[in-house]
Amino acid sequence: MAKKRVLFLCNANSARSLMGEALLRHLADDRFEAYSAGSEPDSPQALALAALQKQGVATEGLASKSLNDFAGDDSDTVIVLCDKAQQACRDWQGGAGERLFWNIRDPRLIGRADAYEQALQEIRRRLMLWLEINK
Repeated sequence: MAKKRVLFLCNANSARSLMGEALLRHLADDRFEAYSAGSEPDSPQALALAALQKQGVATEGLASKSLNDFAGDDSDTVIVLCDKAQQACRDWQGGAGERLFWNIRDPRLIGRADAYEQALQEIRRRLMLWLEINK
């Protein structure tokens, strides 16, 4: 049985979408191929990688990629994690069987030490619910 392709999108592809990609691989790698991209990619945030590692989630190979890298690709599910990426997706040429919008606050803008861990927990909570209905 072929793995379903899941693409996580956010503006910079430096925290939230990278966390989604790594977390889905950690939770259900046998069932899904997880990817991430950003409309304006930036370097991965060290605090995002640290939050993942603290939870025992592998971060090797995580790198910021452009949404344009996935133009013409078809994913089974695209999960958009911020308003800016939602806007950019309107003109995106990639396909998706299912598009979800989870507006997770940008931890860089919160200014608290635990902001990245809170974002990761919110993504985990939503992913667990999504995985439950996608058995």
